[in-house]
Amino acid sequence: MKILITGGTSGIGKQLAQDYARAGHHVVACGRNEDALKQLEETYPEQIAGQKLDITDSEATWQSLRAYTDVDVAILNAGVCEYLDVNNFEADMFVRVFNVNVVGTMRCVEALLPNLREGSKLVIVGSTARLLPFTRAEAYGGSKAAIHYITRSLQVDLADRGINVLHVSPGFVDTPMTEQNDFDMPMQVSVEFASKAIRKGIEKNKIDITFPRSFGWFLHFASRLPQSWQVALSRRLT
Repeated sequence: MKILITGGTSGIGKQLAQDYARAGHHVVACGRNEDALKQLEETYPEQIAGQKLDITDSEATWQSLRAYTDVDVAILNAGVCEYLDVNNFEADMFVRVFNVNVVGTMRCVEALLPNLREGSKLVIVGSTARLLPFTRAEAYGGSKAAIHYITRSLQVDLADRGINVLHVSPGFVDTPMTEQNDFDMPMQVSVEFASKAIRKGIEKNKIDITFPRSFGWFLHFASRLPQSWQVALSRRLT
């Protein structure tokens, strides 16, 4: 298979690129870090091709991704996280986070979609953070809630074309991004665990790939509680 991965130079994306390469697949690893891309290419010269890509650049994203006409699986994994200080409310934070997590991801969809064919898989990485009103997560959680809704709508609209649209909802994963968190991260898993769960879900064509399972189950259950209970629960977690 040919697999394209955005955010392929760090964290989950990098681990996915390596694992798919070791399994003998051809991987296009996309990212901004040229040194990391070069290292991936040197380590897996037959399997991985690096593609420098900044998904906030509309024209560059279009030009770069439109060239790939034979992608079997596109994993849109690139994302950022910033936490809000409600006493110093910054609207521009929402612009920065949504520009990457939502608009940037949709730029990738725009460029790739014309070349996806029946049986192709479009995999969009969200987060379990969308399920509860976590403290300081207004921008990040809001962007991932938007991604979840958009993915569900794409599942409807692309069904007639035979394109499989899958959504990934990770819990806490040990990555350079989560290393910046200054709070407890229950049931945190490794990137190896995350990669295995995602690859297994893609293979089985699961439309919702959530992990770790117990953490996802808890958050899904909590998200069905009355809204006032959810707020109270989130305050206690804080």
